[in-house]
Amino acid sequence: MDYLYTQAANGAVIGVIYALIAAGVTIIFSILKIVNFAHGDLYMVGGYCAYYIIRLLGLPPLPALLASMASVFALGIVLERLLLTPLYSERTERKDEYGLIVTFGLAFLLRNLALILFGPFPLKPPSFWSGLHRFGNIIITNDRIFAGAAGLVLLAVLLYFMNRTIWGQALDAVSQSRDAAAIVGINPRRFNTLAFGVGAALAAGAGALIAPIFSLAPDMGVSSNIQAYVIVILGGMGSVLGSIIGGIALGETEGLFTAYFPDPTRALAYTNAFGVLVLMVVLIFRPTGLFGRRHLRME
Repeated sequence: MDYLYTQAANGAVIGVIYALIAAGVTIIFSILKIVNFAHGDLYMVGGYCAYYIIRLLGLPPLPALLASMASVFALGIVLERLLLTPLYSERTERKDEYGLIVTFGLAFLLRNLALILFGPFPLKPPSFWSGLHRFGNIIITNDRIFAGAAGLVLLAVLLYFMNRTIWGQALDAVSQSRDAAAIVGINPRRFNTLAFGVGAALAAGAGALIAPIFSLAPDMGVSSNIQAYVIVILGGMGSVLGSIIGGIALGETEGLFTAYFPDPTRALAYTNAFGVLVLMVVLIFRPTGLFGRRHLRME
């Protein structure tokens, strides 16, 4: 029973990290109407960015987290301006295909640059909060507690931004109808850039939070990218709240699946498959996901 509670706690932390990544994917998809295959690699870049900010600038881990998010936010804006502006041109006929190809290529570029610059060996930044806590017979490292709490704070700030600020409401307006948003004076191109930057910053925050728990590697974003899209479809395409709920739910179910699986040595190898199984069951009853809404392609 203690092992079950430990796995539930670990699953909640991983679920919060999943939710951060998936919320970023959802924002980018909602506004730009593209599937960003490079999102997992921006998550990797955020982890490395926090590591080198701590190592080279000597900042404590928490300011390094915020600096990493700000840096990758700026990187996202630059990438969107350089690579994705043809999406807004009438001369680009197949916008969906263009977005897929460009972000797929960007993912390989970022991953191989990381391999060249940082090397193939795992790196681990200093702990946000060293030590561990014991709750009865349940032992949880302080880094996991910090990651879960900080992730929830970031998600709360995101929900406030999306629902209570004029910028967030403008993003929602653009996601529903670009033409209607333009009629009331909202510049859709400006909010395309903002959406990509915010999505990249959320991925970077997730990467910086998870790095002290596990480690950094150039290919760390591959599996996270897969999980993010499982969560986005599970929660409903275009729903930030659905992505958050879906991420936490998937993290918990994976943790409990690992605890209950008959062969503990193989349980971790099957967690990704279990996530896809959960998605299939949900889509049978809710084809649009938990909180999904219809979205039109960018024309």
